[in-house]
Order: sequence, then structure tokens, then C-alpha cells
Amino acid sequence: MIAARFPLPLPPRVKGRIALGFAAALAAGVGGLVLLALSGWFLTAAALAGASGAGAIAAFNYLIPAAAIRGLAVVRTAARYGERLWSHEAALHALAGLRGILFARLAHADARSAPDLSGGDASARLIGDIAALEDLVVRRPGIPAAFGTMLVGLAAVALAGWLAALLHVAALALLLAALARLPVRLSAAPAAEAAAATAGLRRMLVDYAAARSEIITYGLADRVTAQLVAQADRLDEAQRQLARIEAASSGLLILGSAVAAGATLLVSTASAPITALAMLAATASIEAVAAIARSSAREAAVTEGTERLRVLLALPVPQGKDTPAAAAALPIGLGQALFAPASRIALTGPSGSGKTRVIEALAGLRAPAHGLSLGDQGLAALSETAIRAQIALAPQEPMLIAGSVADNLRLARPGIDAPAMELALRTAQLWDRIMRMPQGLDSVLGEDGGILSGGERKRLALARALLAERPWLLLDEPTEGLDAATEAALVTALGTWLDATGTGLLIASHRPAPLALAGLQVPVEAIPAT
Repeated sequence: MIAARFPLPLPPRVKGRIALGFAAALAAGVGGLVLLALSGWFLTAAALAGASGAGAIAAFNYLIPAAAIRGLAVVRTAARYGERLWSHEAALHALAGLRGILFARLAHADARSAPDLSGGDASARLIGDIAALEDLVVRRPGIPAAFGTMLVGLAAVALAGWLAALLHVAALALLLAALARLPVRLSAAPAAEAAAATAGLRRMLVDYAAARSEIITYGLADRVTAQLVAQADRLDEAQRQLARIEAASSGLLILGSAVAAGATLLVSTASAPITALAMLAATASIEAVAAIARSSAREAAVTEGTERLRVLLALPVPQGKDTPAAAAALPIGLGQALFAPASRIALTGPSGSGKTRVIEALAGLRAPAHGLSLGDQGLAALSETAIRAQIALAPQEPMLIAGSVADNLRLARPGIDAPAMELALRTAQLWDRIMRMPQGLDSVLGEDGGILSGGERKRLALARALLAERPWLLLDEPTEGLDAATEAALVTALGTWLDATGTGLLIASHRPAPLALAGLQVPVEAIPAT
């Protein structure tokens, strides 16, 4: 049942822990029921013996029932601990594995066809929506255990007579019908609202954190705070509605327990000790319905989380190695013009004309809107791996990971050593700045290169692109934000590097100095749209 509902196949280890959790839940449920029922019998029988005189007291054997009660208490406690331990261990491994698999799919997805998720939205799906599936692993093993407990309880109630058993079956059926259906229907809308509000709040927090400098600079903190509070209030209201539904279910269970115990007392044909046993067994078996009620109340959240994950579940499974193998250089086609490897091309045009779109399409980051090709094939017909084997990109807005300088450079390709990093950083005019840091190449940058300026982040991304050693280097505004002296030094060093490596260049810039690296100019307007 659990494996059928979980979005991806469960590993054998997780299935084993779920089976142990079910066995422990069954032992805890049955042990608790028998403990309660036996305690009721023991107390009633002891009271009657005490009221009957010294002879009855002397004849009453209290040692065996007392020992059984102690043993059952130990069994119930140990079983409850085992249930928590094994079910939560199963959930930890299942959800961590699911997050890893879906993150890998998202990270390896072809950017041209992958869903356009912001960092906050992707985080909400990989964290919040997957967390909603915890109920499948933690609480679902308790459902068959609850049915087993109810059957044992029914057998105990039957000791009070067939009518007591019949009324108990009716009470269980009514409660199961109500608690297995009503919470699902009532919680569907608030569960969807809670999931949407949680995703929205997480997305806002991630996006606003990335724009914190602009928020402070332009005095938008109060406005942003108000939007966050409004979103949090929306989430709180949805969670309050879900809490009310769960509280109503709990109240119905309490009422059902009282009715079941009272009905057993009224129709019992057994002795007082057996009647007490049956009453408490009826109460415990009604309490076993709580496991089903809790899962039913959370069914809407599980369904909503699974639906929101469908975008990631539909992504293809990553195949092969992440780093493309070295490939022979191919010519680049811009419309009808074909440029041989090692050519140096300047892509020109006014702001907003589409230069960045052409560069990002050639890098495989978006679907092409112009007639672009590599070799004799249109760009759209090539796999992302084939494109990445040809292209190294230093984008206009580079992304850096929250690691060290060396960590960011090693993303280019495996096996990069310190001398290669130094050469690339010297070419990018960043080596002296890195050496002034306390740990040099091992200095931690923080989120998105936090301790570096905008121009320094661009030059670190340029050094990373140089280290990729691909046939073509694509540069989008590489000297933006640099002073004239640094820009001139960068252009000279980059020209020397291009001469030494024979790498082809496609560059877009509004500044004349870096355009001098290119011997050819292609207006973006001259590239026909697809």
C-alpha cells in the first residue's frame, strides 16, 4: 500500500524498516488494548474479592495478573519505541533519497525544455512538498496495525455477549465511515491552500534574500515585510482550518469511545470483571481508529504534495557522466553564415535586440529563437551534452556556489589543479585579489559569491569558463563594471590566452575595448528568427 502511493520505488532497506514499524505498531496496539482490558478485569475482580471477605481475598491470585500487566506495559513501551524508531528511520531514508533523486533530475534536465522554476519554487517542492509525503511512511504502517487491534478488541468485547459485539461492530463501522471520508473532503481545500501558501512564502523568502541589497538601498523593507506577513497569515489561516478538522475528528473519537463503553455496559451478560474488561477493550479499539483518522486528515496534504511534485517526477532520469567528453571543434552557424573553429565574432546590436538570448541559446540554456547551428545540425536537434562539449559560457549574471574559490573553479571540469587555477585567474585579472584573501583559493565566498563585488564575480565566472577548455568561449558583457585600466589588462590577457589555445570566441558587449578581440562583427538583426 505504501510503496504503491510513494512517487518512486522504495529501496529494500526502507521497505524492511516499514515492515518492522508495522510489526511494532501491531504489538503496541494489541499490547496496549490487552493491558487496558486486563487492568479493568484485575481491578474489578480484586475489588469484588475484597468486598467478599478474607476468604475470597486469600483465594484471589493477584500475582499472575499483576505480572502480566507489568509485562504488557514493558511490551507496549518497547513496541511504541520501536515503531517510532523504525518508521522515522524509514521516512528519513525515503524522503532523503527522493530529494536526492529529484534534485539530480532537475540539475541534469535540459534547460531548453525543463520547467522554469525559480530557486524559491524549486526549494518549496524539494523541501515542503516532499515533507508532506512523510505521512506515507510514518503513519501508514499504523493503519493495518489499527485494524488488527480492532479485531482483538472485538474479540474481547464479544466476551460480554453477542449483542455487545454487534453494537461494537456498528460503532466501529460508523466511525470508520465518518473519519475515513469526511476529513479528506473537508481538508482538501485548506490543504491545497496551505501547500500553495507554504510554497509562496518559501519562494518569497528565497527571492527577497537574493535581492536584499536592493531592498535596503531603495528602502523597501517595510513593503517586503508586509508582503511576507500577509503570506504568513494566509498560511496560518489554512493551518488553523486543518487543525479544526483534526480537532473535530479527535472529538468524534472521544464521543465514540464513550458510546462504545456505555453500550457494552448496558447490554453485557457477563460477570462484572469480564464486563469491565470488555468496556475497556471497546474503548481501546475505538482509540485504534485514531491512526486511520490521522492519516485521512492528512490525505489531502499528501495528494497535494504529490501533485506539485509531478513537474519534477516527469523529468528524465540522468544518464551517463555529468561532464561532457572532449570533442572536436565544430563551426558555429549564425543564420546562413558559418564560422570556422577559432573564429572571433562580435555579436552587435542595441540593448534589448536579443544578443543575450542568442548567447544563452548557443550555450543550451534556452530554446533557440534564431537560426543557430553547430556543425551541420540545427541547435534544436542537438542534445544538451553535445552542446556543452563545444561551449564554455561566462554569462552576464553569473551564478556562484556557496563554497570556496577553488570549489567554484572546479565546477568547470574534474581534475583541475592549483597551477591551472592560477593561470585562469591571472588571465581574468583576479589572481592578486584572491591572494589577498586569508585562505587564498580556499577562501569561502558565501552565498552567490557574497564577499566579491559584481565585477569580481564576473571575472571568477570568466576564469571558470577558461578552465572548461571547450572549443568555443561565449562572453556576455565580460568587462561590465570594470575600470578602464583593469578592462585593458583583461582584454590584453584574454587575447593572449585565445592566441595560445586557439579557442573560438563569440562576444557581446556595449563597450568598445572587449569588442576589439573579435575580427568579425555580426548584427543580431542579421540572424533570422526561427
